[in-house]
Amino acid sequence: MNSIEEIAGLLKTKKSAVIFTHMRPDGDTVGCGMALGRALSLCGLKTEVVNEGEIPEKFSYLPAVREIKRRPSLDAELYITVDTSSEGRLGLLEQTYRAGAKRKTTVNIDHHISNTRYAKYNFVRERASNAENVAELISALGVKIEKEIANFLMLGMVTDTGGFSHSDVGGETFRTAALLSDGGASVQRASYETLGRQSKERAEMYLDVLHKLRFLSNDALAVAVISMAELSRFRQKPDATEGIVDFALTIDPVEVSVSLLEVRKGQYKASFRSKGKVDVNAVARIFGGGGHKLASGCMFFGEEEDILDRIRYAVWQHMEDA
Repeated sequence: MNSIEEIAGLLKTKKSAVIFTHMRPDGDTVGCGMALGRALSLCGLKTEVVNEGEIPEKFSYLPAVREIKRRPSLDAELYITVDTSSEGRLGLLEQTYRAGAKRKTTVNIDHHISNTRYAKYNFVRERASNAENVAELISALGVKIEKEIANFLMLGMVTDTGGFSHSDVGGETFRTAALLSDGGASVQRASYETLGRQSKERAEMYLDVLHKLRFLSNDALAVAVISMAELSRFRQKPDATEGIVDFALTIDPVEVSVSLLEVRKGQYKASFRSKGKVDVNAVARIFGGGGHKLASGCMFFGEEEDILDRIRYAVWQHMEDA
């Protein structure tokens, strides 16, 4: 792995960069991309941030997120990925990235244990949020953590730590958060806009999904299934399902919580959460995914009941190993 100082030194020798964020963007990838883009601009680089899809509306309390583009328009020297464990996580931009990577300098800044080290330069340190890695990189660039950068990084920290409640949050996380607060970031605003605020329709969908929560493996496994029909009925977008997977983990017998979001007929996006007895990164890897030991994801193809059986068996195997 390359050091953060080595990567900072490299970035300062370049004149332009495209920053790639992962598909189905969350607050960490968006916050990291925008914060690093701003920092590199202050270093004199031409930059743009790209994502294959629609940015969740709840992040628009920081208006600059509307500047994120669907594809690169800049023929940059650098291709940088943030919070992206593999090239496949770029979605529709994967081929664009791969084609450009053949003739550009590539940099990968991430915090997932499942990262494949696919770039020429890789800094992968497992932390509660990738925003902590990007904050370290920005400091190594010699850029002051000013208010705009601080708010973007706080967005990443708040969303990826569940409001600083996850078990991998420690002193290092809070020291970075203090740095951002000193720079002008509002943890209260980030928490309210991303974790606390919701529409009546979203609340109704949430209640409907939880009412049909499935308990398996002697209640050690809880699964929430969100269908396309359900999203349509409550007029919600896929990002409205965030947080559902975390609720079931608050129930005492549950060790692993899973949400299955139907993205098209016969295809589901799975999000896994664990209290600690089960390494859900290992579970997700069985199905071609990955992430962290306590929070991971993957895609499933097939019928709902068959997918539930596969999940139940994989979780049971890893629970036996615990």
